[in-house]
Amino acid sequence: MAAAAASERFFCSDGARLRGDPIAGTASHGAVWVLIEYRGGWPLNGFEGLDLEPGTKAIVLSAAKTARARVLLVRRPGTRRREGQSHWAVLRHENSGAFRQQWGTWSRDEDLAEIAAALSTPGELGHPPVILVCTHSQRDQCCAVRGRPVARALTERWPELVWESSHVGGDRFAANVVVAPDGVYYGNLDVESSVATIEEHLAGRIHAEYLRGYTDLIPAQQAAVAATLRRFGPAGRNDYVVAATSRDGDYWRVRITGNPPHPARVDVELRARHAPPNQLTCRGPAMSSAMVYELVSIRAV
Repeated sequence: MAAAAASERFFCSDGARLRGDPIAGTASHGAVWVLIEYRGGWPLNGFEGLDLEPGTKAIVLSAAKTARARVLLVRRPGTRRREGQSHWAVLRHENSGAFRQQWGTWSRDEDLAEIAAALSTPGELGHPPVILVCTHSQRDQCCAVRGRPVARALTERWPELVWESSHVGGDRFAANVVVAPDGVYYGNLDVESSVATIEEHLAGRIHAEYLRGYTDLIPAQQAAVAATLRRFGPAGRNDYVVAATSRDGDYWRVRITGNPPHPARVDVELRARHAPPNQLTCRGPAMSSAMVYELVSIRAV
């Protein structure tokens, strides 16, 4: 009976792969991240669910809300160490394309109040990016089942850059990897594809195959950039810029400008439609209809 029940268990990532759910245009919006290393169990609602000193938690949440920052719990993959100080970080992707970071440590709850001050300062240039792999099992089992092997594989290559993280969105696309503060979401990754994808990313070549989107763009713009990368080949994070966007009903027109050797201007037209209702997360039995952006035309000028 137990074996039968296990075989019937629903995994949202399996369902999405069988349906062929498009991933372009599904990255969560945001340009500022707060990372808090927490080695204990992660509650369903992440940082908000932690049993921390109430005043300090309120300070962090208020500052994050003002800065429109996303707060994520993180930990290093592998055996959880209990001793020593933990880290926190504020990562920021500016409109200019600059990537800034500020790091600190904490051992007492009250130390986390320093995050509020960090959110009001620009941070430092020159730090390497952070690679976040969602493994939040309390939020969705697919994130743990598919995310943890990916986190281990990436850690073997880049041990100083990789962290497991709490919920980043898009459970059905597990394993999900976010490169921050670059603000690039990848999904549908496994051990082999994750290493190849991040290797290319760090070399300044973002490919469309596993790209969910850039977090500073709205979904239609994310899909347009992915279509451009798919048509004209990989490019660096700041090689393409969205110059104009317009909408007419279900149709979106996005103009993208590129830096050499990429096309100087690309005009993309997309049609937005709702996919048939499906169960999109393991935990949520309700049926939901995701928005899909279909390519109508793409033209380099």
